[in-house]
Amino acid sequence: MAKKGGGGFGKLLLGFLLGVAAVLAAGYAWLYFGDLPVAVSDAALPFEKQLVRVPLHQRIAREKKEPPFGPSEDAFEGGARVYRVQCAACHGTPSHDASFAHNMFPPAPPLWKKHGRRGVVGVSDDDAGVTYWKIANGIRLTGMPAYKGALSDTEMWQVAVLLKNADQDLPDPVRNILNGK
Repeated sequence: MAKKGGGGFGKLLLGFLLGVAAVLAAGYAWLYFGDLPVAVSDAALPFEKQLVRVPLHQRIAREKKEPPFGPSEDAFEGGARVYRVQCAACHGTPSHDASFAHNMFPPAPPLWKKHGRRGVVGVSDDDAGVTYWKIANGIRLTGMPAYKGALSDTEMWQVAVLLKNADQDLPDPVRNILNGK
């Protein structure tokens, strides 16, 4: 007498494995032959921003530090000197927008202009420790380089404290440095 319905689990497992293999093959074919958005002017992939933002915010929250000094004209002047040389080309100055910032993906944020619904200036709504972390470590997939090793801790903190206060009326010597006068 013949056995009925034998091998049901084996067929299920084989079907599952073939399905996984088909999905992997289709994914590889899409990556190899597809028209993926690799140019700066291309639209983002679905969920691309969320895939980067969530772990970025969590890591910064775990690793951020408090500034070793507070806002002062000396800190602002030091930060302005560093900012003018290292940051202004992408992020602009109070009197000049960066001409190619909008051609980056994602665009480099103008750090001296109001943005968003609340009219925040640059990153002045972030803690100085958050800005310091971004300066020191950079941000993947954004064009923001890591300055750890290129700038001293003091220089990175000076820029972070300066940007925390970008929404304040800065002293004239600081504005002059930022604007190249």
